Amino acid sequence: MSTVALVLNLALAGLLLSALFMGWRLNKKLTILRDSQAGFAKAINEFDAAAARAEHGLNALRMASDEATDLLADRIEKARALVTRLDRQLQTGEARPKVAFEAPAPITREPVVADDVERVTHRLGALLSAAREPKPRPVREIPARSEVTRQRPSFEDELFGDDLAEPMLKVAGGARR
Repeated sequence: MSTVALVLNLALAGLLLSALFMGWRLNKKLTILRDSQAGFAKAINEFDAAAARAEHGLNALRMASDEATDLLADRIEKARALVTRLDRQLQTGEARPKVAFEAPAPITREPVVADDVERVTHRLGALLSAAREPKPRPVREIPARSEVTRQRPSFEDELFGDDLAEPMLKVAGGARR
């Protein structure tokens, strides 16, 4: 083989290797593009579903607003009818009886007598001295602990029944056995 053929074969091999490398890089980029296209398609489908839900919500809102408008129009119509009825009653109706308010009777004071002042002063002094003295408190008898029995709550009756709850409720010394 001549050197020219050898150089051309080496150049061809180099071009083939560079084409192979470029094909590998292109394949990698195409794979990334396909994956992003699948993600984009998924996002479009989700957007479409969201748009359908929004459209359904708008239809429901439109129906609710139409119903509220009808209800409000009906109430306005009834209110207008009541206003005209009240106007008619006011124009043709009888005058309401007026209620007369009486003024309260004036308070008359009797002259203060010296005996009354002494009696009231004596009574106030007795009340103040009684308030300052401590009152004896009644002594309560506290039963011994062994005599204390605990009442069974109603939920234990329902939960355990009479046969199972009875042994659990005997109290000695303030603690359950």
